[in-house]
Amino acid sequence: MTQLIAGVDLGATKIAMGLVEPGGRIVTQHRLPTHAQRGPQLTAARIAAVLEAWQIALPHAQIAACGVCTPGPVDHAAGMILDPPNLGWRDVPFREMLAQELRLPVTLEHDAKAAALGEFHFGKGRELNARDLVYVIVGTGIGAAIILDGQLYRGRTNSAGEIGHITIERNGPPGSSGVPGCVEAFAGGPAIEAHYARLTGQRLSGEEIARRAANGDAAALQVLEDAGDALGAAVATTAMMMDVDLFVIGGSVSRAGDLLLEPARRAVWKYAFRSVASRVRIVATALHEDGAILGCAWQAMRELRIEN
Repeated sequence: MTQLIAGVDLGATKIAMGLVEPGGRIVTQHRLPTHAQRGPQLTAARIAAVLEAWQIALPHAQIAACGVCTPGPVDHAAGMILDPPNLGWRDVPFREMLAQELRLPVTLEHDAKAAALGEFHFGKGRELNARDLVYVIVGTGIGAAIILDGQLYRGRTNSAGEIGHITIERNGPPGSSGVPGCVEAFAGGPAIEAHYARLTGQRLSGEEIARRAANGDAAALQVLEDAGDALGAAVATTAMMMDVDLFVIGGSVSRAGDLLLEPARRAVWKYAFRSVASRVRIVATALHEDGAILGCAWQAMRELRIEN
């Protein structure tokens, strides 16, 4: 009987779920609204209902385990969702809660770290035979997850990877954390939208700005050039500090592709030693939202020692 692993990316507004074969192929997927305000117990029950329906539909397969990821802060070891502001939950033992609903082993991870695991084992990391990788999420905020020698680097308090809050301009505007002149204040989605509005008087979505840049809009191109330069400064700083040369960019802003990444690649040469810059690769994820599902599933596979 084929063993399948469920991967669940539990976000503030949506839950993205998939069933994953040990080799990394997603067999089926489903999305549903989170309705976080209804509480974690109902959320666990709704996830369990989807898995039950999948199991009935696949009588010749066995769902063996479930990996779930959520916004942080998360205590992965204790299986606790601590107090993510966009979920509004506090100190929820979600791993145990979901395991009781599913009657299956469950793992819990931070969403950015899960996406990095997916990228490392099934995406660019596997494609490029990487040992180390930094996965950078560029969306409303900017964060990163770090994999060194195949292992997640968490830091002593599990908070490593706050690349978006590296200061690149000491007297610059603050990001969401209040840190002055940080990368997020120049390259995050709201910063890109605000920059375009200052140049044109029009407030557009990041997606529309990227579309206009692709069509040659000078202001949109300038905004993405500046955002890419800021992102490249963060990459250069991290590469100089961590001696990592592969940076995979995900998140909604990454869909601008080379309009954002080419300025970032050029910026690395400005902000890092040439010997470091010559090794750095900045690539876009090919997995997008599937990365977190795959990373969750991989972590659950590892717990059960299922070979991929």
